[in-house]
Amino acid sequence: MNMALQKPWTRASFLDWEAKQELRFEFDGFQPLARTGGTAAHSSIQRNLIAALAIGLRGKPCQPHGSHLKIQVGERSIRYPDAFVVCTPVPPSATVVTEPVVIFEILSDSTASTDFVTKNAEYQATTSVRRYVILQQSSASAAVFSRDSGEWAAAELSGVNASLDMPEIGLSIPLAEIYAGVEFETD
Repeated sequence: MNMALQKPWTRASFLDWEAKQELRFEFDGFQPLARTGGTAAHSSIQRNLIAALAIGLRGKPCQPHGSHLKIQVGERSIRYPDAFVVCTPVPPSATVVTEPVVIFEILSDSTASTDFVTKNAEYQATTSVRRYVILQQSSASAAVFSRDSGEWAAAELSGVNASLDMPEIGLSIPLAEIYAGVEFETD
């Protein structure tokens, strides 16, 4: 049997290919991965988060972005996080940001393993990333990973009375603000 071996994708070849696609794709360092749609809860959490970040960072050097802009992380990967903050200037024509400081993902059942394991490792390996926040859709809670004295530390936040402290960008956002108007399903 004669099988042609496919040459591995590079970040550059992925970016060239993805620019020609109608859909958005992430790159895990090996292959393109299609981005899928989300739920109403996901959309509400993302909207509230970006609004809180935009208001809190207005007039400051750090700026928030949503899921329409890519970030370069780890050695090879390209991701579209649900939101992120960058503290260095981003040219208006940029399609990829290389120095994200805080990254947010909104968890779903289908992305849990990727968000907690794969992306967590990529974000930890990216020296500009100071904090990675995984927001739950099923409750007002978050898993927070941060660079603390060179170590990647994990913490949990739970309940609308908790606040997400982000000293690296000089901001603290109550979870009540992020989850405002979100109704949680009960079993």
